Amino acid sequence: MSASDLRLAVITMAAHVPDLADTEGWAEALRLRDLVQGLVQGGYRIAGVLGADAQLPERLAALAPDVLIVDAESGARDAIEHVVWATRDAPRPIVLFTEEHDPAHVREAVAAGVVAYVVAGLAPERVRPVIDVAIARFEHEQRLRVELASARGQLAEREVVAQAKSVLMQRHGLSEPQAYARLRKTAMNHGVTIAEISRRLLDVSDLFG
Repeated sequence: MSASDLRLAVITMAAHVPDLADTEGWAEALRLRDLVQGLVQGGYRIAGVLGADAQLPERLAALAPDVLIVDAESGARDAIEHVVWATRDAPRPIVLFTEEHDPAHVREAVAAGVVAYVVAGLAPERVRPVIDVAIARFEHEQRLRVELASARGQLAEREVVAQAKSVLMQRHGLSEPQAYARLRKTAMNHGVTIAEISRRLLDVSDLFG
């Protein structure tokens, strides 16, 4: 996928034009401008610049960006919490740009779901490698989560089948192969999986004690 095919949302703590007397606010606003310009120069499309506030989930749902860029020179922890909360139902790669190089913050950011942590600004030539790595790492982690969920599901199903076989063996004097064969035949007759018929058996067994 080329850079122009990706839609980026930039999320910032500097959500409003600062007061002229607010030196720190203007520094953050100018830094945000430089970040956006660097992304545009890198060939990326900016879907929107959003504040890290309570409306973020709805705005992200409306924009449906491919990658989230978090600009947080200060208040990084608050910004990350907002973004992670806003993307809990629709995870996306999150790249954090900050001027603060604190190992503790790095660990917290990664643990929260940030897939790339960039310190000290964004040179145009660094844009593509950073975002490519973020997307690759995000996709890898998503695959691992799916595989882990699948493995846990299979383990849970095996446990359910084992419990159902035990019920049949105890109540009907069947051997383990006979109990399994009965479960399999019943599942085929009903057009469901052996795990599902096992759950039904256990539910009924619980009702009658």
